[in-house]
Amino acid sequence: MFEFHQDKRTYFDYQYRTAKEYILPFVRKHHLLPPTAKVLEIGCGEAGVLKAFLEEGCECVGIELHESRIETAKTFMPEPVANGQLRLIARNIYDIDPGQEAGFRFDLIILKDVIEHIPDQDRFMTFLHQFLAPQGVVFFAFPPWYMPFGGHQQICRNKWLSKLPYYHLLPSALYQQVLRWGGETEQTVQELQEIKDTGISIERFERILNKRNYRVLQRKIFLINPIYQYKFGWAPRTQNALLSKLPYVRDFLSTAAYFLVGSK
Repeated sequence: MFEFHQDKRTYFDYQYRTAKEYILPFVRKHHLLPPTAKVLEIGCGEAGVLKAFLEEGCECVGIELHESRIETAKTFMPEPVANGQLRLIARNIYDIDPGQEAGFRFDLIILKDVIEHIPDQDRFMTFLHQFLAPQGVVFFAFPPWYMPFGGHQQICRNKWLSKLPYYHLLPSALYQQVLRWGGETEQTVQELQEIKDTGISIERFERILNKRNYRVLQRKIFLINPIYQYKFGWAPRTQNALLSKLPYVRDFLSTAAYFLVGSK
């Protein structure tokens, strides 16, 4: 496990800088956020991404399953919480009614490194429509399942398993056995198996978009994920233009996919 996975303040800063320098410009390229835009982040964690949008004057709501992460977010950004610019909710997204909970729908919804953790993404994408304002858009960023570390095995405590690529693609029984051989706890084994069960490829994501009445406004595939600049000091690089158009092959060699989508 890399040290920044346990340092909440450092990881908050990584998320904030990635949002400010890459996500916000990506969204603005094809969508002009209105003044005082309403922004929702699902799976906000400590809300580092939302900080970049708060600085732009947006009214933000963050939803996160883990209450401890919401409490940490409040300590990182007490002022916008106190003045009502930022609302943080510890609850399952399926238990939220946007009309009753927020009183409005959202100009922008953000799911950064979240869609690959959600069971039944098909159902979720249908459910998501009710949160969007008429001209609203959704930003997605996720690691394609077949990429070298698509199984999130970097969270392993065994230093070799945390740096070994592609073995998350093994059959489930063998994958779990490898993790146990490496000394991983049963909790970690189950967590990584859940990620294996929900991991999503670019191809399946695009099929779900089409099936659930979304249109792609912008897409960018990265050879080097922008957040790696802060995690490892690696300069971000977009994928080769030809390779980024090759279905399936691109998934094995790309570390992140950015999408901006709207309702059809």
